[in-house]
Amino acid sequence: MAIKFQYNKTSLQQIEKQLKMRQRTLPIIKNKETALRLEVKRCKEEVAELEARLQQQIAGYESMYALWGEFDASLVTLQDVEIDVKKVAGVRVPILKNIKLEAKPFGIFSAPKWYFDGINLLHGLAKTAVEREFAVAKQDLLDHARRKTTQKVNLFEKVQIPGFQEAVRKIKRFMEDEENLSKSSQKILKSLQEKRRDADGNGIDDADDAALAAADMQNKMKKGGEA
Repeated sequence: MAIKFQYNKTSLQQIEKQLKMRQRTLPIIKNKETALRLEVKRCKEEVAELEARLQQQIAGYESMYALWGEFDASLVTLQDVEIDVKKVAGVRVPILKNIKLEAKPFGIFSAPKWYFDGINLLHGLAKTAVEREFAVAKQDLLDHARRKTTQKVNLFEKVQIPGFQEAVRKIKRFMEDEENLSKSSQKILKSLQEKRRDADGNGIDDADDAALAAADMQNKMKKGGEA
């Protein structure tokens, strides 16, 4: 990442401010990334557990396959799903509060005896399926947030912070070089002024030329700092 800056004190202060802000923020987003990784891991375990339970319930359903042709599927309906929103590691995710299933009345004496088992099985299937869908949605949201946070950590840690640090070094080095050159120029001018008093006419001209060269060097350094 190319950091734009100028070789002066104002630019140095701005770059240092940006650097300090990112250095303070980096530990916070690293902690968030760690928390999200743990939550994603828990969600994956929850999804795997629900998936295993669902497959077990489906196997129970298939074992009664020959009887389902007699069953009235309209007896069991999903009435409502109560949800809430909760922040997990700073991310808003849906939370399943309650599943309302309704079993319509049927003729106890006219219906097959296994109807009660069938209704209970369908209740379990529906509940587990809804719980699994919510767990998957929660996992996807948290994993997306985790990836975005990881990208930000990498951006700060590997790109922006090193870039700002390098910019600070360059500006400081330039300003130190400029200061050293300024001091050297002053010494040269002082030495030439001392020699001028003892020099002859030609010497005076030479001293003037040297002084002008030193002053020109200073001006070039200043212009370079403003570029």
